[in-house]
Amino acid sequence: MSALALYEHFRTNSKTREFPAHGAKVHSVAWSCDGRRLASGSFDKTASVFLLEKDRLIKENNYRGHGDSVDQLCWHPTNPDLFVTASGDKTIRIWDVRSERCLTTVTTKGENINICWSPDGQTIAVGNKDDVVTFIDVKTHRPKAEETFKFEVNEISWNNDNNMFFLTNGNGCINILSYPELKPIQSINAHPSNCICIKFDPTGKYFATGSADALVSLWDIEELACVRCFSRLDWPVRTLSFSYDGKMLASASEDHFIDIAHVETGEKLCEVQCESPTFTVAWHPKRYLLAFACDDKDGKYDSSREAGTVKLFGLPNDS
Repeated sequence: MSALALYEHFRTNSKTREFPAHGAKVHSVAWSCDGRRLASGSFDKTASVFLLEKDRLIKENNYRGHGDSVDQLCWHPTNPDLFVTASGDKTIRIWDVRSERCLTTVTTKGENINICWSPDGQTIAVGNKDDVVTFIDVKTHRPKAEETFKFEVNEISWNNDNNMFFLTNGNGCINILSYPELKPIQSINAHPSNCICIKFDPTGKYFATGSADALVSLWDIEELACVRCFSRLDWPVRTLSFSYDGKMLASASEDHFIDIAHVETGEKLCEVQCESPTFTVAWHPKRYLLAFACDDKDGKYDSSREAGTVKLFGLPNDS
């Protein structure tokens, strides 16, 4: 789709709906690989899973067991029934939506804040508040490698080819390691301040980083060169997501809107209005549907009570 076609699409598909998910703020949302389910993790120590039915989310189950906030979660890259949660309780948990239970709990050395699943499905990487990244074998549920870094580690991710591992750090750099050897390949000075988040485009052409300087940078994966910057946000960029076809990039911060940009031109396609800072965004793997969660309050009864809602943008305006 061209930028013009995407503009037209959002003229008729720009409705946002809210769905109650948790009793406290939602930190993370993620879609299963087939797009049938959305999972959310919350400060209330639980994860929730919703089924997507037509143009609404139906809550399927709530997953309890963590002793602290669920800070991040992700799904298996090819198995739509498995997802993993990272918690401040020094564990990760792998869950199966078919049995609605925890398959395994893996104890780690620190309070976990970041997690990702390798594209080949064999390894889970988890980062903690002490800047230690642990690589866990999915079959044995045992750590197979551990790296301690001398800088603040923010978001972590494999590239799509599974042969490099990327970290964003507090010095504004992107650190690239070979995988599985975990040998340093390159450190890129990406931003003048804290480099917070990183996401890879599904087509394998680009990756994007978001920083405390309020900029989003788009990088050519082959050249490891910055090809474009997006500068419409005023606050540190907390979260990024590419659409399934790689044509759009959503970015969000404490600004009361989510910026949706056309990747190839940098044009603004749409703004999703929010009433509070946004913690997490995730495009659907097959549709132009964006899930997100904000720091909303339940003002009906108590202006300080967290709403704990999950939202969907991109629904037909007449739905």
